[in-house]
Amino acid sequence: MKQNNIIAMILAGGRGSRLFDLTKKVAKPVVHFGGKYRVIDFALSNCANSNIPTVGVLVQYESILLSSYVAKSSTWGLNQKDGGVYVLSPREKDESGLGSYRGTADAIYQNRDFLDQEEADYVVILSGDHIYKMDYQKMLKAHIEANAEATIAVIEVPMKEASRFGILNTDEDDMITGFEEKPAVPKSNLASMGVYIFNYKTLRKYLKDDAKNPDSSHDFGKNIIPAYLNDGLRLKAYRFKGYWKDVGTVTSLWEANMDLLKEGSGLDLFDSEWKIYTEDLGIVPQCFGEKAKVNGAFITQGSIIDGEVDHSVIFTGAEVREGAKVKDCVLMNDVVIGKNAKLNRCLVMDGVKVPDGMTLGKKDSEEVLLVTKAVVDKEVK
Repeated sequence: MKQNNIIAMILAGGRGSRLFDLTKKVAKPVVHFGGKYRVIDFALSNCANSNIPTVGVLVQYESILLSSYVAKSSTWGLNQKDGGVYVLSPREKDESGLGSYRGTADAIYQNRDFLDQEEADYVVILSGDHIYKMDYQKMLKAHIEANAEATIAVIEVPMKEASRFGILNTDEDDMITGFEEKPAVPKSNLASMGVYIFNYKTLRKYLKDDAKNPDSSHDFGKNIIPAYLNDGLRLKAYRFKGYWKDVGTVTSLWEANMDLLKEGSGLDLFDSEWKIYTEDLGIVPQCFGEKAKVNGAFITQGSIIDGEVDHSVIFTGAEVREGAKVKDCVLMNDVVIGKNAKLNRCLVMDGVKVPDGMTLGKKDSEEVLLVTKAVVDKEVK
């Protein structure tokens, strides 16, 4: 058995309903981000950079594309002899046929045989829909030094926003004394990031007990963490100081892309010391026409710019035609913005073609317009 053997488990089975049409046919973790990347690239790259070679990806909703994508272990340098990326689907049950994951804790419980087989000492549990860079080995070191049974990564949020998160209360040593899920009157601003490290032997027992409870939601935040606290187990809060964002809504996905344009945001995709790996599509470089005007933009290979792009993120294969003006927008893969069209504060879905002369979005609005084919067709009518 390896000393301090840590296995990563990425929860990637969520539906992502708040992203609307973006996740109608694909799982949220494989939604495109920042041009050539996908959201799950961040969790997988963190594992590779943290020297955690064995990763389980737990899939469920619209799993075909996600499964085929993450199975390419070499993309993230996780194709080592003693490691790899393993796609883990819900178990088929004798009495009820094909099963499903009933919650985040149940997803891990159903895959306990995998963790047993890999001889896990520790398990780091991650979400597949967060944008951030984190060294999980540093978190593991803090976990071991605190002699904790579980460690939860936390990030400080503005007090006025704390009621939107799972909030942890701690003592002077950052040992967790309480956990509240979206409290109306929060006692602290330490928000859970959904990144956990558990001692596997203890976790296995609690997951087994939870699975037998018919009244449980089988969720880490609602059930497992409170059970640990109720039993007086040692839980450590690990303070994270870097960039982190849950891209579970259209607005948050747009904001994370816009953060690529902010100096000092902490979201640097060109950091050679902590590379974000992704699939190499071998696409030709971006092309700029004679009349192209670009100001403060993030433009990916394979895109063609003949119009004006201002403070926007342009994904692979997107095209902005002559006379078009795009401001504060995210154009996803293979989008076409027709001649003389004008877009403000829009997130345009993969493959959508905006006709010549169409105007979409409002520059003074606080809302972000998700532009789908249905939105364009409605405007045409």
